[in-house]
Amino acid sequence: MTSYARYQHLKVDLKDGIATLTLNRPEALNAINKLMHKELSLIFDDLNQDKRVKAIVITGAGRAFSSGGDLKWFQHILEEPGSLRDLMREARKIVDDMLNVEVPLVAAVNGPAAGLGVTLALFCDIVIASERAKFGDPHVRVGVVAGDGGAVLWPVLVGVHKAKELLMTGDIVDAREAEWIGLINRVVGDDAVVPAAMEMAKRLANGPTLAINFTKMAINKRLKQDVNLILDTSLAWEEQTFYSEDHKEAVNAFIEKRAPRFQGK
Repeated sequence: MTSYARYQHLKVDLKDGIATLTLNRPEALNAINKLMHKELSLIFDDLNQDKRVKAIVITGAGRAFSSGGDLKWFQHILEEPGSLRDLMREARKIVDDMLNVEVPLVAAVNGPAAGLGVTLALFCDIVIASERAKFGDPHVRVGVVAGDGGAVLWPVLVGVHKAKELLMTGDIVDAREAEWIGLINRVVGDDAVVPAAMEMAKRLANGPTLAINFTKMAINKRLKQDVNLILDTSLAWEEQTFYSEDHKEAVNAFIEKRAPRFQGK
């Protein structure tokens, strides 16, 4: 029987066949640090292997879903030989493992979702957001390529032109706009987001699961094709831009609490 006790920044509660996966660094808006990133590269395979699980709800502890990568961690990545290559391998595995989960994945986006956080939400099968949720992939704002899934999924969801606008600017959209452009499925009240996601998960878990799960996996074949076409390239370019002067400037500006001065280097 799968045990989830080894996870420190991820919390899994299993009841009546529904696994609730909570990103659990509320003091940091569930920003993803080195350990959480490693855990994310393991958790979806664990959940997929757990025969007790019939559906999964993903949410964040506290007032955010996930603010994305922890810039304090980014400050030290280049000081650790091999860590950036490990990071990119883990990023590929996170996406692959999410697409390989056979049971339905339902995101309950309870607050801001950015960077890898928004990738985690959007690679779910159904995305339900609270009215206070916001969505954005601001990789470019810290001088790096939107490599960990954004370049794959956003064009599929909102079209190429809108995806280019949002990924090249790093702009954030609120929940209502995200629903209107087709980025997410539904917006509900703040207190209703987890119950609504649980209701959907239970409906799918209690339905004709073979038909539901195989339908999901058939659709995921298209996403896997796009992942195989794009993700390795976008991750390679993301890795390259981690070494850029613009990225160093963005991290320093964040630490020093000032606006970055980019030079295109």
